[in-house]
Amino acid sequence: MRTKKSSIEITAFDLQRLRKLVEETPHEKKRGIDYVAMLQSELDRARVLDSQAISSEVVTMNSTVVLHDLDNGEEETYTLVYPENANAGQGKISILAPIGTAMLGYKVGDVFEWEVPAGIRRLRVDKILYQPEATGNYRL
Repeated sequence: MRTKKSSIEITAFDLQRLRKLVEETPHEKKRGIDYVAMLQSELDRARVLDSQAISSEVVTMNSTVVLHDLDNGEEETYTLVYPENANAGQGKISILAPIGTAMLGYKVGDVFEWEVPAGIRRLRVDKILYQPEATGNYRL
């Protein structure tokens, strides 16, 4: 089980696009939290790999994942996307949303947590239904 203290894995291509996003997005606080700064913090602790070398069990950008909520037992399916493609009704979660930033770079079996107004949520990555790199899409 891995929590926020260890490193995450990210592709060099995703890192390049996400650093650009961080640079171009205004740092605004929502409910007292700077979500862009949170993403920057995650990128700073990332281990960077080539797109062809990253494991198919790692959550990368545009991956569709099944998460298991360890507190209520529910399963949730999300696709991690860039902000312009976010659509909560379709399960497309922005990388700038707290859960989006939290899941980036974790592997199947890992547990991650993040703070919500009601406390701490703990989710486990159960499955990756789609990962662009695993299908040869290295530039998604």
